[in-house]
Amino acid sequence: MTQLLQGRVAVITGGAAGFGLVSAEKFVAHGAKVVIADIDAEAGRTAQERLGDAVRFVQTDVRKESDLREAVNAAVTHFGGLDVMYHNAGTVGTPAGIEEMAVEQWNAAMDMLLTASMLAVKVSVEPMKARGGGSIILTSSGAGVRLGGSGPLAYSTAKSAVLMLGQHSALKLGKHRIRVNTIVPGAFRTALWDKHALGSGMLAENKFALMQPLPIEGNPRYIADAALFLASDMSEFVTGVILPVDGGLTLHRNSHASIEG
Repeated sequence: MTQLLQGRVAVITGGAAGFGLVSAEKFVAHGAKVVIADIDAEAGRTAQERLGDAVRFVQTDVRKESDLREAVNAAVTHFGGLDVMYHNAGTVGTPAGIEEMAVEQWNAAMDMLLTASMLAVKVSVEPMKARGGGSIILTSSGAGVRLGGSGPLAYSTAKSAVLMLGQHSALKLGKHRIRVNTIVPGAFRTALWDKHALGSGMLAENKFALMQPLPIEGNPRYIADAALFLASDMSEFVTGVILPVDGGLTLHRNSHASIEG
């Protein structure tokens, strides 16, 4: 197998589970050294032990600039630099609508979903300049693109703002050969989706396959493959891109298969 990330060093936030863990596994398989930055210490240490010397875990609250800097410093100290920042960590946040939204709920969602994304970009710039460039990968959602009514208010608003953050950053950082792109996942059978949809994890077997034009249930490896592409030289002339990985969900959502039940 061609190792597309040989010699590269990546930080993956939320890398101890879900999309982040599958991406960490894929990055390591392609030759990268990876810092898993996650708030879940037990899951992070387990991932480090399983993936071996190519991985270092740093417990990280992505809402804190100091924590994100510590993760980046670990990449520089232990692996020699930073080439890729894949900011995958997230949450659904408050389900509150506009009439009942408390400012504290709104701010908490923005801190986790938007401010953390800004910080992930911010702390990556200097170490990437030192390497002569790099790739920053952000994560939005179909709820932030054309499906504004499909997710909670704060979540959808923040994820929409992440798209602008990615494109603005791409414009400003291109002169340093730093690329910034944003993945837009569709509907995947993950703990976040289960919690948002029904709170029980008891979704119909074919529900995720029927939501979008492609009648295929999302697999986390699809996101990992997109992240690998954006992290590698295969995308060296790609920046400012909003990349849906969603089976066409942002083009059309099948109304008869609503995730809301």
